[in-house]
Amino acid sequence: MKEKVQNALNKIRPSLQADGGDVELVDVQNGVVKVRLQGACKGCPMSQMTLKNGIEKMLKKEIPEVKSVESA
Repeated sequence: MKEKVQNALNKIRPSLQADGGDVELVDVQNGVVKVRLQGACKGCPMSQMTLKNGIEKMLKKEIPEVKSVESA
């Protein structure tokens, strides 16, 4: 499942990088994906919205086993 998540994150990565940010996969356990936002995303006030409304929504759509996405 970690490989599936990594592949899905690779699809979102270009849009994050366009804004000067990035995302790193930290771990996947029991359907909970832990990621670390990097670059401009790290300190951005909108980072939680990016995490939940962007990354989590897309991962759940692509991988139904994903229950939630958390910041590590």
